[in-house]
Amino acid sequence: MKTGERTAENKICPLETAVNSISGKWKVPIVWQINEGKKRPSEFLKGIGKVDRRVLNKQLSEMIEDGILTKKIFNGLPPRVEYSLTEIGERLIEILWQLNDWGKLLIPEKE
Repeated sequence: MKTGERTAENKICPLETAVNSISGKWKVPIVWQINEGKKRPSEFLKGIGKVDRRVLNKQLSEMIEDGILTKKIFNGLPPRVEYSLTEIGERLIEILWQLNDWGKLLIPEKE
């Protein structure tokens, strides 16, 4: 390899990382549900259209890995789980509101 030559695998693009962390059909709706105060998987299932429980759990796990959510397990019968936004997740809410406003600019052009 010549000096100064880089492979694509060595480059890290912050925008690509950000988009990958919220890509997935249900991730943005999950974040909105948490922002509205819903924290339990059963609430997500009721509040989000046709999401499958298995897919929901996978996307919740991915968002925990990405640092967007935290998971708290409560011992008891029955055991329960609650999710909440991390500081990074709270910042994502701000960005999603900005994206929402930008989306409003696009709507009149399509009517």
